[in-house]
Amino acid sequence: MASKPQVSIVIPNYNEEQNIKRGVLGQVANYLSTAKFTYEVIISDDGSSDSSLDLALAFARKHPHFRVLKNPHGGKAAAVYAGIKAAKGDVVLFTDMDQSTPLKEIEKLLPWYDRGYQVVFGSRGKSRKNFPWYRQLTSWGFRFVRQIFLLRDVTDTQCGFKSFKTKVAQQIFPKLEIINKAGTTKGWVVSAFDVELLFLAEKFGYKLKEVDVSWRDEDIATNKSKNFFKESTDMLKQILRVKLNDLKGVYD
Repeated sequence: MASKPQVSIVIPNYNEEQNIKRGVLGQVANYLSTAKFTYEVIISDDGSSDSSLDLALAFARKHPHFRVLKNPHGGKAAAVYAGIKAAKGDVVLFTDMDQSTPLKEIEKLLPWYDRGYQVVFGSRGKSRKNFPWYRQLTSWGFRFVRQIFLLRDVTDTQCGFKSFKTKVAQQIFPKLEIINKAGTTKGWVVSAFDVELLFLAEKFGYKLKEVDVSWRDEDIATNKSKNFFKESTDMLKQILRVKLNDLKGVYD
């Protein structure tokens, strides 16, 4: 019987064909071949409509510590949650397929668990490499509004590089509004589920640590139907819903 891994790495996948073809999974495997911790990698597919699922399956067949979950389309949060439910490690990290934050940055996160933290997450800081000026401006505005209502001591809630004690993640994720509305998502959607996730971790009394990580926008996938301005508006609405949910006692 295989020993339990120390770390489970969950990589959500939705139409990531172009990123996979440029070798991101090879980068992950190369780093992990020298890692000082035991691991498993869970590629959690979100009902992709391109060839990325087939590419991921082919890669996993050649790499025994990798496995692929096939999920119906439900959005990024649902794909991450499916991976977290399947995770066997003591710590679970979810990270974006494009590897804008390279996996080696996990070395900055893991030591904080020895200091009693239960949620340790990456931060891009206030400047974002490869971000055009309008995204920089909107990121500042999003952070300003969000800090008025939620997580005042957190700089960056949206970095896709977050780790948890696995049991903590498995407790919090089912309480997310977007998980409870699974099945309503169409297309590629950016949401503020990260805000709700960190807010609930803080609300439930877990010890959080934000850690600066290297980040540079490396996403070349074009098959995601992105609408930047609609995403920004939707995310602000979601922040307000989290605040209202808390005031109404939904999370109690």
